[in-house]
Amino acid sequence: MAKHIQTGHYGEALACIYIEKLGFEILNLNWRHKNWEIDIIAKKQEKLHFIEVKTKSHNKHGYPETQVGVIKLQRLINAAEEYLHLNPYWERVSFDILAITLQPKVEYYFIEDVYL
Repeated sequence: MAKHIQTGHYGEALACIYIEKLGFEILNLNWRHKNWEIDIIAKKQEKLHFIEVKTKSHNKHGYPETQVGVIKLQRLINAAEEYLHLNPYWERVSFDILAITLQPKVEYYFIEDVYL
């Protein structure tokens, strides 16, 4: 398995632990529809969160959150629209980014309510 794939899987495992500590309840991991994927779908205080996780081993070439551009956000929104079509009872939603840097120590940067 390629190193960046392993880093991504490790980051998603760390992300689950981190957001549960923040009081979120995880509903789905790696939810897919067609070519779209949502890394984590979680809820907290009656709000549904669609969370994109980005992990880098270090930040020498930039921070992980900078790799979430307009196209990635639009794909997240498209997937979320389908999820909400299948689960229409959610009134409040949030699109979030959880950036994780692994070295020199694990650091988390959680950005809630990201907009285009």
